[in-house]
Amino acid sequence: MELLLLSNSVLPGTEYLEYALPLLKAQLGGRRKVVFIPFAGVTQTFDAYTDKVRLALAELDLSITGIHTVDDAPAAIAAAEMVMVGGGNTFNLLKNCRERGLIEPIRQAVNNGALYVGWSAGANLACPTIRTTNDMPIIDPGGLDALNLVPLQINPHFTNALPAGHQGETREQRIRELLVVAPELEVIGLPEGSWITVQDGHAQLGGDKSALLFKARQPAITLAAGHRFF
Repeated sequence: MELLLLSNSVLPGTEYLEYALPLLKAQLGGRRKVVFIPFAGVTQTFDAYTDKVRLALAELDLSITGIHTVDDAPAAIAAAEMVMVGGGNTFNLLKNCRERGLIEPIRQAVNNGALYVGWSAGANLACPTIRTTNDMPIIDPGGLDALNLVPLQINPHFTNALPAGHQGETREQRIRELLVVAPELEVIGLPEGSWITVQDGHAQLGGDKSALLFKARQPAITLAAGHRFF
């Protein structure tokens, strides 16, 4: 199983997905046939989202098909060499994937050798559930269980910073709320510019920043860049 799970899509001073290009090159192998799942996009059309990704990844010479444009989506996923899932609203993403019958086909495709690439909501979808998303639940996805491709709950865009004078909860406080009601979970606070790769049976933290591991009733554990989860 191979995965590339990115916390975010853009870094300051760079173009869309620019920082991910060398990471994708490193994991592509001979893969070129891609299905892109744009359902996290809410304020842009699925066509526009797919075109945006095609443009951003043009130098990789990929054949990218928006899954919303095919008649038999499960069959298209089964035939793909890469499943790419964009960021946006995780609830909308999961609802569309579930209603179109894509959860199990994606899982099977990845287990059969397709590379899974997801950023933000797309990374969250690879987790056992989407309960560590930061997104507003704008729509009912019919349950929170997700792809369960990795035994990690990722919180993308992780930061514990609060604007001056802001009285809302920190991200850690929100995660601690989850761990009260679901103490069996372990949550990775994945900062922007960081990613997790899964290759050859191992998961590793990428980027130059540390991440935080949250467990119920324990202080946060700092994970250095390069940390192996398993």
